[in-house]
Amino acid sequence: MFYQKTLHNGLTLIGESRSGALSTAIGFFVKTGSRDESPEIAGMSHFLEHMMFKGTKKRSALELTYDLGAIGAQANAFTSEENTVYYMTILPEYFEKGMDILCDMLRSTFVQEEFDMEKKVILEEIALYQDKPSFVLYEKALRKYFTNHPAGNSVLGTHKSVSDITREQMLAYFNARYTPSNMVLAVSGAFNWEQFCTRAEDYCGMWNNYSAWRDAREHVATSDKKTITKKDLQLAHVCFMADGPSMQTDLRYNAHLLAMILGDSTGSKTYWELIDTGLADVASIEISEMDGVGFVMAHASTEPKNLDKVGHILNGIMRNAGDFTDEELDMAKTKYRTRLVLHGENSMSRLVSVGMEWIYNKQYRPIEEELNIINAISKEDILSLLRKFSFEPMTELRLVAG
Repeated sequence: MFYQKTLHNGLTLIGESRSGALSTAIGFFVKTGSRDESPEIAGMSHFLEHMMFKGTKKRSALELTYDLGAIGAQANAFTSEENTVYYMTILPEYFEKGMDILCDMLRSTFVQEEFDMEKKVILEEIALYQDKPSFVLYEKALRKYFTNHPAGNSVLGTHKSVSDITREQMLAYFNARYTPSNMVLAVSGAFNWEQFCTRAEDYCGMWNNYSAWRDAREHVATSDKKTITKKDLQLAHVCFMADGPSMQTDLRYNAHLLAMILGDSTGSKTYWELIDTGLADVASIEISEMDGVGFVMAHASTEPKNLDKVGHILNGIMRNAGDFTDEELDMAKTKYRTRLVLHGENSMSRLVSVGMEWIYNKQYRPIEEELNIINAISKEDILSLLRKFSFEPMTELRLVAG
């Protein structure tokens, strides 16, 4: 059963109760990420996420950690280009305590000492990720594909941008983005809706509301090609990026089925042509939907001597995306349905699905409805998708040793 309510200050509450659920997942979905940052404060959203665990007026950072552990909460957070999500999974009997802790966390006091300490942690994280070729490739490809569009902003930011961020800037960003009307508080699994609403009002009802703006301009893809180098690289990488559907259209379901046919980890065209043959160490084609924009990304890593051959095959798979059989489509549907159902049996996973759907579309979509959408997709539907999103023009980026 689905529930929805909006508090007087604009905070939206949503809940999906599941019969037989033995756990409760609660989470805040904040519509803010790297695409909402200026170059001067690049990495702010991710930095801010870390600070939510560093103390409030009621609890120090140590007390937050202790209180979460005392109720056995599986708690964490993540930041993307567009959203920051804080979540926990608990046993239903600890619902009251869990709500108290989670809502308290979202009102960090940004203690200067904790701020300075966490900045060092973020800078170390940036350095760590720069040693990961797949991460470097993804960030560079995203920036190259989106050029000056904010959807291509780096989630981590740069060493300089994070080093220069001040506590005052963080407070200003928090007040501008962490406003009730720009957030959703969701619950999934086993819970009492009236109790959830009462506690949300108690803990969040006094939060001040302001309007939050996002740059939602359209993106026009262009053809481009670039090779970047990285020292001590053992494998060479290639990726292709092209336009895809956004979160605001149901064509995303068609696109995900196509991606499974073309580049899933098992039984796809990239698997048989690149992985099974031993030509590539990694090969995939994935769809990413965003707010008003979307993209498809094909990626493969291989021995340097095979890079041209692997790139040619991967490019060919994308350019001949409509060349698939009904049997391949049926197999993709089966995999999609299976993963959707298994995903839906987990309170935390279901919380993220329901919360994200509401953040983007302000609608609730039960699993049964999604299964019906997937079952109804025909080969002609996917070919129609390809007439709208033809994977042309395409951006190509290579990462090689240098």
